[in-house]
Amino acid sequence: MARKEELKAQILELTREYYKEVHAQKKEFEPGKSFVHYGGRFFNDEEMVNLVDSSLDFWLTQGPWTHKFERRLADWLGVKFCAVTNSGSSANLLAFYTLTSHKLGDRRIKKGDEVITVAAGFPTTVTPIIQYGAIPVFVDVALPGFDIDVNQLEEAYSPKTKAVMMAHSLGNPFNLKAVLAFCEKHNLWLIEDNCDALGSEYTIDGVTKKTGTWGHIGTSSFYPPHHMTMGEGGAVYTNDPELNKITLSFRDWGRDCWCASGVDNTCRMRFTGQFGELPQGYDHKYVYSHFGFNLKITDMQAAVGCAQLDKLDQIVAARRANYQMLYDGLKDVPGLILPVAEANSDPSWFGFLIAVKEDAGFTRNELTGYLEQNKIQTRNLFAGNLTKHPCFDEMRATGEGYRIVGELKNTDFVMTNGFWIGVFPGMTKEMNQWMIKCIREFCISHAK
Repeated sequence: MARKEELKAQILELTREYYKEVHAQKKEFEPGKSFVHYGGRFFNDEEMVNLVDSSLDFWLTQGPWTHKFERRLADWLGVKFCAVTNSGSSANLLAFYTLTSHKLGDRRIKKGDEVITVAAGFPTTVTPIIQYGAIPVFVDVALPGFDIDVNQLEEAYSPKTKAVMMAHSLGNPFNLKAVLAFCEKHNLWLIEDNCDALGSEYTIDGVTKKTGTWGHIGTSSFYPPHHMTMGEGGAVYTNDPELNKITLSFRDWGRDCWCASGVDNTCRMRFTGQFGELPQGYDHKYVYSHFGFNLKITDMQAAVGCAQLDKLDQIVAARRANYQMLYDGLKDVPGLILPVAEANSDPSWFGFLIAVKEDAGFTRNELTGYLEQNKIQTRNLFAGNLTKHPCFDEMRATGEGYRIVGELKNTDFVMTNGFWIGVFPGMTKEMNQWMIKCIREFCISHAK
């Protein structure tokens, strides 16, 4: 064995020992004293070994680990193409901007075109629409799934509508059958924000596929609380080779060249092509077909992701089991609306969303305040109603830049009455039992 290989083996073995010494020891859970976090990192020594291994190569930018991760994630999802990026928010940006490309002809989204979405979610599902100059059209959500009310889709449609872009709320798939039928009827693009739903499945006419793969483009996030973590990271995936090529262009500065990093002349016309009004034979590596970004990840992040992929089936199973334990323990509690899986779906839950009924005898804030006092972290459903936030002040004052269908009654209800608790794999049986006990005791003692 060469000296460098000996040194690397020693370093990696020490890394495993460091993990066991520093991270592997878990403190015993003490109800009311130990924090029950809504989410967190779920890892072992393999992630740390991969991280150190990749750092020793000192590739730094995307490289062999990145390409390995992209191939493996695509295979796990059952899609042909996957492009990794630096966050789930960047994934949404890339997915949307992909559909603005001139290469798509009449189907491209242009400034002033409309995109149907929901206001009850995370802002970066909507932000790219507004940043580009398109018009988000907000429809309401339905209870108890907390996803889009598909009965409003036709009312939301106009001759300017070009796409539907929205998330599977906290892992619960929206009604993909109805949304796909609507998109096919009107020849619309569908972007599935799958950042909260990695591993969720949906069945149509006997065919079961993972969410994020039914539409034209899917996106994922690998921020620590999500199903997998790279620290920061995201992905855009599709079965369409043209959409994938456009995504890569926007991700990599807008370049026309599709060579992998460190590779030249894949197209066999590096110095022979004619592009725009550039001189004949201008170096294809420096030809730009879009006004793009630099949204790549580092190989060190991808190395962590490769280890996380090995655990992904385990992670999904744990989230489903934690959801079921919470549901079974709370289903008879008065005053609450619990999350129910969309028909024909098997969610990979991100969180357990609870809404307090108007006549419960207590408020959302009173219940969450009690839970927080007992060291149980709670979170609202992100923006609640995004159109109520300060970022909409100017548009709200002018009435321009967006459109609302109906009154968003359920969206406002979730904003005022909804919250969620965690189901991530770090949850133990004792933590779930403590959450159930606290919620039951509070609600039963305060019910009308």
